[in-house]
Amino acid sequence: MEGNMEYEVLLYYHYVHIEDPEGYAAEHLKFCKDLGLKGRILVAHEGINGTVSGTKEQTKAYMDMMHGDSRFADMVFKIDAHNGHAFKKMHVRPRKELVTFRLENDIDPHEVTGNYLSPKEFYEAMQEEDTVVIDARNDYEYDLGHFRGAVRPDIKTFRELPNWIRKHKDEFKDKKILTYCTGGIRCEKFSGWLKEEGFEDVNQLHGGIVTYGKDPEVQGELWDGKCYVFDERISVPINRKEHVVVGVDYFDGEPCERYVNCANPECNKQILCSEENEHKYLRGCTHECRVSARNLYVKEHELSEAEVETRLEAIGESLKMKA
Repeated sequence: MEGNMEYEVLLYYHYVHIEDPEGYAAEHLKFCKDLGLKGRILVAHEGINGTVSGTKEQTKAYMDMMHGDSRFADMVFKIDAHNGHAFKKMHVRPRKELVTFRLENDIDPHEVTGNYLSPKEFYEAMQEEDTVVIDARNDYEYDLGHFRGAVRPDIKTFRELPNWIRKHKDEFKDKKILTYCTGGIRCEKFSGWLKEEGFEDVNQLHGGIVTYGKDPEVQGELWDGKCYVFDERISVPINRKEHVVVGVDYFDGEPCERYVNCANPECNKQILCSEENEHKYLRGCTHECRVSARNLYVKEHELSEAEVETRLEAIGESLKMKA
C-alpha cells in the first residue's frame, strides 16, 4: 500500500447501557468532528458500535477519551494502519439496535452468549470432528473470504439468519458450533440466540476475523480470501501465511477479489468483477441494468447510445433486446 501509513482505522463495539442514545450521539458527533475523525458510529440503549479513521494522534485522542468514560473503560479497539481516511464523512446515528437482528425477544449478551474462543482455541476447534463452523455474515461477505470449510448461510442481511438456521437445524443440532463475524459484535447476539434455540455447545471467535488475522501465533491460518469491511477499503488481508483467492468474477468465474456495485442505482447489487469485465458489461449485473436509463457507468464515461450499442453487441445483446 502506498503512503506513509500515518493514519489508523479503529473498529470497536461495546454492549453497555446508554441512557440517552440521541443526546449522546449528538455530543459524540461534535467531539469526533472537532477531532477530525471520519467514520460511522451507531449508538443505542444497548451500547456503541463504530469504525472511525484518523491520524495516529487523532485516533489516540479518541481512544483516550473513550477509555476515560467509565462505561467504555475496558472497550477493545482493533487498530489497522492505513495511508489515509477510510471514510468520506463522519456520522454518529442513534439506533434501536447496534446490529439489526429484529428478534421477537431481544438477546442481551450480558445474560446469554456463546463461549468465547481465542484465535488459537478457534483454530484448534475448527479441526476437531463433529464441529461445524457457521459464518454469521451475509453471503457477499462470505464470497470474498471465509474460514476453510465454513457454512455459507444463504442470506442478504443479518436479520435473515435465524430463519435460515431454523430451516437447517437438523444439520447442526448435535454438533459443536463455532461462529464468527468481522469484529465479533454479530456473534455476541447470534451465539446467544443459538443457545436460546436449544443448541448446547455454542462457541464464538472472540474479537472476530480481524483479531484472528492479527494474532501472532495463528497469523490468520485456515482463512481463505480477504475479509470484507464496511469502509472505503472494502477488504483487508487476514491470512499472513498463505493467500488463497476464493472470490470468483460474477461474469466469467475467474478468480477475483474486486467488488463493485451494479451501475443501476435501483439495483446496486455488489458483484465481484474485474476491471476488464466492468467495462465490457457496463458494470450492469443484468441486461436490464446495463440498458437502464439511470446506468451510472454510462453517465460516468459519457457513452453515446451508439457506443452502448457497440458494447452490448460485443456480448450478444442489444438496446432493443429484452433479457
